[in-house]
Amino acid sequence: MTDRPRNPLRRLRTPAWSQQDPAWREAAPALIDAALRRAQERPAGGWFVLAAAREITGRRAFGRVVAGREVVAWRSADGVLHAGPGACPHLGAALCDAPVHDGALVCRWHGLALPPEGRPNWRTYPVYDDGVLAWVRLDGEPPTDAPVLGPRPPRGAGMAAVATVVGRCEPQDVVANRLDPWHGAWLHPYSFASLRVLSAPPRDCPPTEDRFLVEVTFRVSRGLGVPVHAAFTCPDPRTVTMEIVDGEGTGSVVETHATPLRPGPDGLPRTAMIEATIATSDRAGFRHVRRVAGAVRPLMERTARRLWRDDMDYAERRYAVRTGRAGTRG
Repeated sequence: MTDRPRNPLRRLRTPAWSQQDPAWREAAPALIDAALRRAQERPAGGWFVLAAAREITGRRAFGRVVAGREVVAWRSADGVLHAGPGACPHLGAALCDAPVHDGALVCRWHGLALPPEGRPNWRTYPVYDDGVLAWVRLDGEPPTDAPVLGPRPPRGAGMAAVATVVGRCEPQDVVANRLDPWHGAWLHPYSFASLRVLSAPPRDCPPTEDRFLVEVTFRVSRGLGVPVHAAFTCPDPRTVTMEIVDGEGTGSVVETHATPLRPGPDGLPRTAMIEATIATSDRAGFRHVRRVAGAVRPLMERTARRLWRDDMDYAERRYAVRTGRAGTRG
């Protein structure tokens, strides 16, 4: 696949869904669990993905509960990202819908202005804006200056779309789903025409070999697809990065981030799967696609949401099985 064809599309000659080679023998639970354990041992530096960077503006606050803590984010007039506690220090009013005026949040209860530098009893959090995602750093883990990012196209060279799905599970269940690449062609036949795991990391392996390498064909239509090779790695315990390493769109990535929220009314945990697709290509036509990114991005996000409705079912079921809740309602 090193000699790239002029036309990346290939006619699909794949068996019917029910006639595929079963993948359950290769998808050994112990192998998936070992990959998950290694991912959980990596440092996160206290960083959590809060939202897509473009979701946070300088007009109104963006609120989300992260790891059980209310967080509010906004931008000052120069576009710089800020974040702080989601409760007003005066009487505890929620700041998730606070307007932004002169770069400061303004509490809707009594008009207290909360500037980027903070106030007594209300200190802002460290943040990081990577151009695609907005991150916040919270106490509780050994801190680092910035999040640990996996491979990405050069900043500004790709076209990004971000989709968010919330499910009843914990971050490890979302990560475990992505560390099981064998399920792709079975659970997502509308997206993958075929999938073969070329190599999987052994239970004990050095970091340089800790990846899954997959040969997969992305379905474009019923009869056409684009074959690529993709690698799955975990830069931190709450992230899985899929990078196209050979074929059309080499260098493009799909980052799956699992952000813990807070328990729902049923007492079960909630996790936000925030998935960033960053597409790139050296084909001449790609620059024209980037010019109409506003029209293309919703299509990318819609496709991601469909796939993740199925994968979130997987993650929720995994949580239910490992906690003994399978077969119970709620």
